[in-house]
Amino acid sequence: MDLVRDLCRFIDASPCPAHAADSLAYDLERDGFHPLDATVANWDLAGGRFYVRRGAAIVAFVLRGPKPQRFRLIGAHTDSPHLRLKPRPAYACEGCKQFAVEVYGGALHNSWLDRDLGLAGTVWSSDGHAASLRLHKPLARVAQLAIHLDRKVNEDGVKLNAQTHLAPLWGLGGDPVADFLELLAQGSGIAAADIVAHDLSLYDLTPATIGGGRDEFIFAGRLDNLVSCHAGAQALLHATSGDNATVPVLACFDHEEVGSASDAGAGGPLLAQVLERIALACGLGRAQYLAALAGSVMLSADMAHAVHPNYPDRHEPRHKPQLGQGPVLKGNVNQRYATTGATAAHVRGLAKLAKVSLQDFVARSDLGCGSTIGPVSAAALGIAVADIGAPMLSMHSARECMAGADVAPYVALLAAHLRG
Repeated sequence: MDLVRDLCRFIDASPCPAHAADSLAYDLERDGFHPLDATVANWDLAGGRFYVRRGAAIVAFVLRGPKPQRFRLIGAHTDSPHLRLKPRPAYACEGCKQFAVEVYGGALHNSWLDRDLGLAGTVWSSDGHAASLRLHKPLARVAQLAIHLDRKVNEDGVKLNAQTHLAPLWGLGGDPVADFLELLAQGSGIAAADIVAHDLSLYDLTPATIGGGRDEFIFAGRLDNLVSCHAGAQALLHATSGDNATVPVLACFDHEEVGSASDAGAGGPLLAQVLERIALACGLGRAQYLAALAGSVMLSADMAHAVHPNYPDRHEPRHKPQLGQGPVLKGNVNQRYATTGATAAHVRGLAKLAKVSLQDFVARSDLGCGSTIGPVSAAALGIAVADIGAPMLSMHSARECMAGADVAPYVALLAAHLRG
């Protein structure tokens, strides 16, 4: 339960991708990891535990010996589907101040209705200074249309237009633009007249909660994929022992939910650059670095679809992961997941070593399959990858659900992988 409570702490401290990276950096530094500056040409890697940050992405690693020969990697992502403010978000309509928002990723739109929403992210001044902002108060609300004005909503379902129906209310009267800038100024410490840009996300204020008749569940936003970021960090924090020729690495990327094609995403050069700079700092040549990649393995750690008791027919009959029954190995022959026969064998061996049960997920042949950073990373780096996750319900909702019993086995599986 200590691990479950710490996960809830981590989620509550991470209302948006930037804050998730802040939380990871805080936890890593508290355990002796040193930040590295990517703009400095020569890294001094004496000391063993380091991390590099770019935006909302973090790559952390442990050097156990002077001459690494391979990497054992965990890949995850800090972002989750949500509502993000547009560059000029503040406007008025019918006497109400509202925010113009974009839907980030494949969110379940209806899950954002009638929730108390806070605002978090980053604000920039004209001199390029970036300030963190978190307005942890019931600031905004996407109000649902009353049933009296939508009589067939229970029969026909909620149908929402992302442009017109998801704009939250955040006040009455006044000048929406001036009031918005003053709101940012109060939260960031940057004068309203000096604010030139922002990257701001709405989030549900309800804290992560342990629930169920016997405290079996975790109810929280952003389980996908902060659970994997937390589990990966826990595994890395305890990765001091193991094969000295193996470098354990945790890569938590941004922008997975929107395709990974960014400087902080798995489709960008960040991880490859960090790995090559580790090799160079340790005196390895280009050929040795490429050989190290060829001998490396990544676990792409993302959440997995548990079978829903109200919709069991949506799962492939022989591949129905259950809540509370352990980590999930995910496969797809069309490479939506990167697992191969060889990497599946690797994961099954890890599960045996860690003494955890392993479940399997394959999508029904008549349903589409989501994807992860796994195939992106395998293609970018030429390394072997397996896709794994923890089973959950309500994926991509503003409020998701998993079993607390799945947290410790997930960490144990990742830790076994990093030992090398």
